[in-house]
Amino acid sequence: MGSCPIDHSLDDVKQKLEDQKDVMPAALYHDTARFFHDEQPQSILNEGFHLLKKYDLAGQEEKENRNAALQQLLQRGE
Repeated sequence: MGSCPIDHSLDDVKQKLEDQKDVMPAALYHDTARFFHDEQPQSILNEGFHLLKKYDLAGQEEKENRNAALQQLLQRGE
C-alpha cells in the first residue's frame, strides 16, 4: 500500500470494514471487527484502512496478501 497523508478515524476504519464484510473471509472479518472495536494508534488505523480500501476490487492473490497483512496487523496491535 502506498503512503497516504490522511489520518483515518476509528469510525472510518469500521465503516470501510463494514463495506467489505461480504467479500472477506468470515473469520478474518470477525477478528478485525473485534480488534477495531476499541481505539488503536493512528498508524494502525491508517494501515487498516488502506488494507481494506478497495478490497472488493482486488484480485484473489492481492486479497490473500491483504488477508495476511491484516492478520499481522492484528497480532502487532495485541
